[in-house]
Amino acid sequence: MSPQPASKTATKPGSTREPAATLSRQLAQRITRLVSKEPARVFTPADFLDLGTPHAVGMALSRMLRAGTLRRVARGLYDVPRNHPLLGELSPSTDAVVQAVARRDGVVVQPLDVEATNLLGLSEQVVAKPVYETNGPSRKLWVGEQEIEFKHRSPRRVTAAAESSNLVFAALRGLGKAHVTLERVAHLQQMLPPRQRAQLLKDLPLAPVWMHPYLRHIAAQPKD
Repeated sequence: MSPQPASKTATKPGSTREPAATLSRQLAQRITRLVSKEPARVFTPADFLDLGTPHAVGMALSRMLRAGTLRRVARGLYDVPRNHPLLGELSPSTDAVVQAVARRDGVVVQPLDVEATNLLGLSEQVVAKPVYETNGPSRKLWVGEQEIEFKHRSPRRVTAAAESSNLVFAALRGLGKAHVTLERVAHLQQMLPPRQRAQLLKDLPLAPVWMHPYLRHIAAQPKD
């Protein structure tokens, strides 16, 4: 009886590794491109689901974590580690974390009124911890030792306006109608770039009626 040739199992070289390597490369390229424009940007797996399945994206992110090219800042939230020559490794950006949560959950998030007045240079009052209003559920998120709180508010208060418009709405609310002066309106007019001022007019129907005259003034071309 003549010996039979050893059976060979057909294989596809790199059939499991090559797709994973391609996904990792695409994911790394996208992160590099986005971070070049926004170094403190925070990512979630949902930002990459057009590149692969949730499981494949999760595995690719895990490989980047092990390699040290990504840092986990909270469950399901990642950033690229940033270092300062004197301060060492920098903490994650609270604003970038909040933006990532809003993208992932498909919700609107805006700072408290008092925080908005501070961000726009209308007040020096600072809140003790980051608190944001949202049309999503109330929750608390820990990023290292920093607690970020999200408070649910009605859709009338948290609108679908542009982020810059919502910030102005919140700041005017924080001041209160009686304290919105011509000087403060002029300050916002000078501070906001033309694109954001134009956006105020588009988002005007989403603002309380009492704000409309002030928003129109802010949106107008500043006088030299």
